[in-house]
Amino acid sequence: MQKLKAFVLLFLSSSAICNAQFTETINSNRPGQSQGAFAVGTGVYQLEAGGFYGNDSHDLRQTDTDLYGANYMIRAGLLTDILELSIQGRYQVEKTSIFQGGQNRTYKMNNFPFNTIGAKLLLYDPYKNGDNRREVNIRSWDANQKFDWRRLIPAVSIYGGANVTLQDDNPYRFEGESKYTPQVTLITQHNWGRWVWVMNFTAEKFTETYDNYEFIGTLTHAFTPKFAVFGEYQAIIGDLYADDIFRAGGAYLITDYLQVDVAGLTNAKDTPSRWQIQAGLSVRLNFHKDSEFKSLSKDGDKRKARTQNQYDF
Repeated sequence: MQKLKAFVLLFLSSSAICNAQFTETINSNRPGQSQGAFAVGTGVYQLEAGGFYGNDSHDLRQTDTDLYGANYMIRAGLLTDILELSIQGRYQVEKTSIFQGGQNRTYKMNNFPFNTIGAKLLLYDPYKNGDNRREVNIRSWDANQKFDWRRLIPAVSIYGGANVTLQDDNPYRFEGESKYTPQVTLITQHNWGRWVWVMNFTAEKFTETYDNYEFIGTLTHAFTPKFAVFGEYQAIIGDLYADDIFRAGGAYLITDYLQVDVAGLTNAKDTPSRWQIQAGLSVRLNFHKDSEFKSLSKDGDKRKARTQNQYDF
C-alpha cells in the first residue's frame, strides 16, 4: 500500500495540462520497451509489431527454456493531440527441458502473457513553443555559455490501463489472479537534439497478491534523420520475479511512415539467465488534419523549424 501511495503522489504532482504538436514522421516506441511521452496525434493510427526468439536458463531449477513469439501494439490518436488510446500484447511459445527421474523431460506451453488496453495523456510539454532552448544573448558571451537549466525539464505523461486475461487456463495467469488487473505509468521525456532520454515508472497488479513495479530508462541517439540506436535499462521489482534487464538495438526510417528495427537483451542473474533477439517494424496511417488557421500560425512555423533543427545539437 505504501508503494501505491508513492506512485499516486507522483502522478498528482504533475497536473498541468498542455498543448501537444503533431509530428511529421512516425513516432514509434519500438524497439525498446518504454513508452514515449508524446501521443501519435489525432487521426493517426500506428501498428508496431515484431517477432522475437530467446532462451532462459535457470541454474537452481536446472531448466532450459527456448521461447519465441510476437509483440504488437496498436496506437490511435483521438479527440486531441495529447490523448492516445492503445492496445498491446505478446503471444509466446515456450519449450522447457528439465532433468527429472533420471531422464530429460520436455514441457510446452503457449498463450498471451499479457494484453493491455489503456490510454496515455500528455500533462506537460516544455517544447510546445519551440525547442525549449534559451535565446541567444547578443550582449553577453558569458550568459550564452552558462548551462541552461530549462533543458532539464521533461515532457510528462500519465498512462493508465488494464491487463486482460480472459482464459481460465492461461498458464501465465497466477492462481487466484483476477482477469482484469490495473497498470499505471508515469512517463518523462527529454529531447536534447540528437539525444532522447525517456523514463517510465510503472505499477501494475497492485490490487493482487503479487504486485509488480518497474523502472525503464531508454537513451536514444540519432546519427542521421533516418538511423538511430538505443540503450535501455529495466529494473523489475516483484515478489514472484525481480531482475535487471539490458537492451540495445537500432532503427531505420525507410519512409516517414515506415520504420524497421532490430534489438537484443540480456540480464544480470542466472535464475534465470536470459537472452533474446528481435526484429520488427512500425507502420503509420496518417489522417491527421491541421485547421486552416493552425497551418498558417506561428505554432506551425515553430513546429516545422523544430523538426528541421532537431539534429543541430
